[in-house]
Amino acid sequence: MTTAVAEEKKTGSNTSQLDQLKEFTKVVADTGDFETIKDFKPQDATTNPSLIFAATQKEQYGHLLDEVLTDRKSSGLSGTAQIEDIIDNLLVAFGAEILGIVPGRVSTETDARLSFDTEGSINKARQLIKLYEKRGIDRQRILIKIASTWEGINAAEQLQKEGINCNLTLLFSLAQAVRCAEAKVQLISPFVGRIYDWFKAANKRDYTGAEDPGVISVGEIYTYYKKFGYKTEVMGASFRNIGQILELAGCDLLTISPELLEKLAKSNEPVERKLDPEKAKNAEVTKLELDEKTFRYLLNDDAMATEKTAEGIRKFAVDIVKLEKFIAGKVK
Repeated sequence: MTTAVAEEKKTGSNTSQLDQLKEFTKVVADTGDFETIKDFKPQDATTNPSLIFAATQKEQYGHLLDEVLTDRKSSGLSGTAQIEDIIDNLLVAFGAEILGIVPGRVSTETDARLSFDTEGSINKARQLIKLYEKRGIDRQRILIKIASTWEGINAAEQLQKEGINCNLTLLFSLAQAVRCAEAKVQLISPFVGRIYDWFKAANKRDYTGAEDPGVISVGEIYTYYKKFGYKTEVMGASFRNIGQILELAGCDLLTISPELLEKLAKSNEPVERKLDPEKAKNAEVTKLELDEKTFRYLLNDDAMATEKTAEGIRKFAVDIVKLEKFIAGKVK
């Protein structure tokens, strides 16, 4: 390596922060906007009902909704069953389009109202995978998003045994993360920004850099997984600022909004790897023994995790109802 090349690698002076980050972390686009995904060239992409609802309001994506509505007119379903069928097909239609752009995987979310319904979550995931496979898409390219409740993790455990990979979302605590790893879940999405929001409001102070509670939480989970050899991937999510992303450089994956992807792409400041699997293996970590009683107690004992999990489920449920009302207005 020449001196000039070595210096560039050290400082990142001619390389965007986004490209530097991609050297040791898989970057995932947190959007349903195809143009954004094309612009930033992420490995994977994640969607949810609110992102899909926002996308359907844009003229350039109206054709996808029209195609689904036309296709499902002859389904023979009516009422709520018809609306549910259309939404499932719409989520998959967007996911399929995204998979035509990204080389990796897309995450598609189950109905948040099933968060405490193990069997319901399993059935919804099977249905979504069936729709993807009907389009000729391999299930290995799909991650089914399920909330990190005890019931949700149990659903994911069964789905993983069936070869349906899951992304456990709304995750705010080590207890949730450990149970996911023991269930051999493919991937988890700890919510950095929402943890930060809670502590900022509770303690009436701001947090930056390595002291950010959201950053600390993901670092703790990452270290635990690497220390004990769990294969479950850690994907930091829900970022409020660039600082949080840079503090987690080296995490398996990071899912980032278009606004923050753009900021990373426009900056050439150096990016330093903060999370490293080899360092994690040498960390002093106590193994957590979990059964259902212990899981529920530890989650209950963590006010932030309890409140944020419940709030997240409520908000995601509102988003799906919003999408349902929008679809209902289209099928009248």
